[in-house]
Amino acid sequence: PTGCSLNHVAAHYTPNPGDDTVLQYDDVMKVDFGCQIDGRIIDSAWTVSFNPRYDPLLQAVKEATDMGIKTAGIDVRLCDVGEAVQEVMESYEVEIDGKTYPVQCIRNLNGHSIGPYQIHAGKSVPIVKGGDTTKMEEDEMYAIETFGTTGRGYIVEDLECSHYMKNFHAPHVPLRLPRSKKLLSHINKTFGTLAFCKRWLERPDGGSAAVNGTNGKQEKYMGALKNLCDVGIIQPYPPLCDIKGSYTAQYEHTIMLRPTCKEIVSRGDDY
Repeated sequence: PTGCSLNHVAAHYTPNPGDDTVLQYDDVMKVDFGCQIDGRIIDSAWTVSFNPRYDPLLQAVKEATDMGIKTAGIDVRLCDVGEAVQEVMESYEVEIDGKTYPVQCIRNLNGHSIGPYQIHAGKSVPIVKGGDTTKMEEDEMYAIETFGTTGRGYIVEDLECSHYMKNFHAPHVPLRLPRSKKLLSHINKTFGTLAFCKRWLERPDGGSAAVNGTNGKQEKYMGALKNLCDVGIIQPYPPLCDIKGSYTAQYEHTIMLRPTCKEIVSRGDDY
């Protein structure tokens, strides 16, 4: 799903059915957007704002992400990427309504390795110093993403959940509820282990016209979805929030560590 997280919400918000939130002039929106072909995933994000007062926040995060990309490479320690990101990010400050805020990294968010049909493939790329000394390796793919904030630099899960994903190592659990079996069958067929949202389940195509045509819409699925989450087959990913009143920004690219070069596969003319 396309993340459209606003202001103090850093990630994992997309509108649920019935959400009529309207984007405002003073909002800061993170557009977190991915695509895949045959399970080969590209993940990217950028931040949209209209009020120029947020420009230093956006610039801090964009430059921090670029520094993360520049630092990453074969045999580079993950902690060294985090240290380089933090140094750039925290050299900025932003003035909002006459008050100056230092830009801080959100220390419990990070980049991640990507595998076939697996958006988070096991390695995390920190955005602060002092992290994992594991090294990046040849032929790995990474989402290098950084988050900056005017808040406390630490997020918690909050608000109504919209993002869900089948656990890549989901246990085989005997399901008693017919609705749960039906929904899981739909998820397996339509999304596999790729992320989805409630809005997609309610579309006529149920999330994929190619797979379901116009016969995919899921009815009365909330109890079944909760059941699948409770037994550990589906993982909910609620919105990740800093303190209310703060502003967060995100930039992200996907890189591929080929033997002789580092390729930014999500880079385009505009970003």
